[in-house]
Amino acid sequence: MPTRDRLLAMLVAFLWGCNFLAIHAMLGQFPPLFAAALRFLVIAIPTIIFVPWPKVKIRHLLGYGLGFGTLQFLFLFVGMDIGMPTGLASLVLQASAPFTVVLGAIFLREKVSRRQWTGISLAVFGMAVIAWQQFEHAALLPVILTLLGALSWAFGNLSTRAAKPSNALHFTLWMSVVPPLPMLALSFSFEDGQWKSLTTLGTSTGVVGLLGLAYVVLLGTIAGSGIWSTLMTRNPAGVVAPFSLLVPVVGISMSFVVLHERPAPLEIAAGVVVICGVLLGSLKKRAQRSVTGAGSLVSASSSSST
Repeated sequence: MPTRDRLLAMLVAFLWGCNFLAIHAMLGQFPPLFAAALRFLVIAIPTIIFVPWPKVKIRHLLGYGLGFGTLQFLFLFVGMDIGMPTGLASLVLQASAPFTVVLGAIFLREKVSRRQWTGISLAVFGMAVIAWQQFEHAALLPVILTLLGALSWAFGNLSTRAAKPSNALHFTLWMSVVPPLPMLALSFSFEDGQWKSLTTLGTSTGVVGLLGLAYVVLLGTIAGSGIWSTLMTRNPAGVVAPFSLLVPVVGISMSFVVLHERPAPLEIAAGVVVICGVLLGSLKKRAQRSVTGAGSLVSASSSSST
């Protein structure tokens, strides 16, 4: 992998890690479900007009849009809104990678090696420690919601594998057409303050919220996913995919610097275990590595990352 591409992969990890700060900024202005709907709506409109159809079956696009787009961000935004620490959210979402391996074994009959099961077990153990630590501080529900977001992401990954899009970026952009309507329906059914959040955009909080939305759309989604897709076409998947593990490192570090979040030492140690488990569980042995083996990590990091 050329040095230029390594630097680009690190840039994407940085952009996606900072994405969680941008989401935090959005939630300071918009109700969580409404914020998630806006995040996809501003991408969906130009996508329909300018981006070519990705030439996949509609059911696969719907599956990815409902799993990755709708349910993942529903759980993530609500979880962060009710107290999930921003940096910790970037780490817990990495559970989508081992979740994808397990779901692939269950629904797609993909073989899972002993090494992968070991990595999955490590990741689950680390997540359990984090959940226990949060439970000690009466904040277990946000962790559970974020884990449900990771599980939803994993279900979306199964649709991506079934779709096998020739252009991953076009597929990701068209996925954004799916979430706005169900998100808006849920928002107007279960929360209020949507109109107020729009009429107060001229305030300092409103400006910060708009900047967060702009970051998520332009840098987190379009730039990040575009660069990542390009790297995936120029390099082996198994070489590019591990760079996604830098995302929670950036997320936790930036949350410490900007938001003054200070994870407990036990959470940091558990986070290291989770990252090691994700890496071990999502990549097969070098001699046997395939796009499917590495794809769980690749799909788990092609977000938007979020």
